[in-house]
Amino acid sequence: GGEALVSIAGNVTSPNCGVEMSVNTTAMKFDVYYGKAMHYTLMVTAASFVQVLLLVRQIEYTNAGSSANKVSLLTIGQQAIMDSYLCLVHLTTGMVVEALFNAFATAAFFEFMIFSIFEMRYLLIIWKARRPLGFQEGWDTMRRELSMLYSRFYGCLLGGIVVIYQMQKYPSILLIVSYGYWVPQIYHSARYDHRKPLLKRYIFGMSITRLLIPLYALACPKNFFHSEPANRLAITLSSWVLLQVVVLLLQHYRGPRFFIPSRLLPAKYDYYRRIPEAPAEQDCAICMMPVGGAADDG
Repeated sequence: GGEALVSIAGNVTSPNCGVEMSVNTTAMKFDVYYGKAMHYTLMVTAASFVQVLLLVRQIEYTNAGSSANKVSLLTIGQQAIMDSYLCLVHLTTGMVVEALFNAFATAAFFEFMIFSIFEMRYLLIIWKARRPLGFQEGWDTMRRELSMLYSRFYGCLLGGIVVIYQMQKYPSILLIVSYGYWVPQIYHSARYDHRKPLLKRYIFGMSITRLLIPLYALACPKNFFHSEPANRLAITLSSWVLLQVVVLLLQHYRGPRFFIPSRLLPAKYDYYRRIPEAPAEQDCAICMMPVGGAADDG
């Protein structure tokens, strides 16, 4: 608690010399500043630990049901890219502020572990489920599949850095777009009519933990970043993520295409079509005579 920045203002006057000076400066309480930084890194580390647990449960759920192709590759990939950026930011901050290196390096380590181990593994599972033949035709084909996956991921990672640099004057738009990571999953489920691809706890847990950092920066008046509160943007961002979660839950309970009018949906094959009623007179399968007539002749 407490203010990390202290403003000092005053006047210095010398009647004998005819000099008058005004002093207006700002000092920083480093102990308060470091305390806030430690609280921030503890929050990030705890959130990252929760995300690891959620990812492990989600991967187990996907493997148990053999439903990896139901999960959107873009949704998991976008979250992995976000975690890689957070890892880079925290590691850079720890290197710049030497006194905070241990705390920020711990947060960066958890972020690195999330995207490099768990999320990349999940991406590989999804990729393998969609292209099974590529992993069954020998080592050369498998190596091409892996190189294709990793090249696309790191290409998007570098492309995202360029986009962030070009959009640095519009941080609110960039934030809203980056937190639309559930949209590809909503589209994927509706397009292919996939039911229950994600655990509910995974949806809730990831949505809440990923909102902690932006809400801390936007809504906390005495945050570690010394940024001005932007309550309207914080409410907009929370509402945007909440809307995506609501749609995912409705897809979970009411079907992945609940919001699409029935007349626009493609016709489904009916595996339980009614068998047409048999005609009144049937032929004998052996003598090819009418059953009724054969009975009368006998």
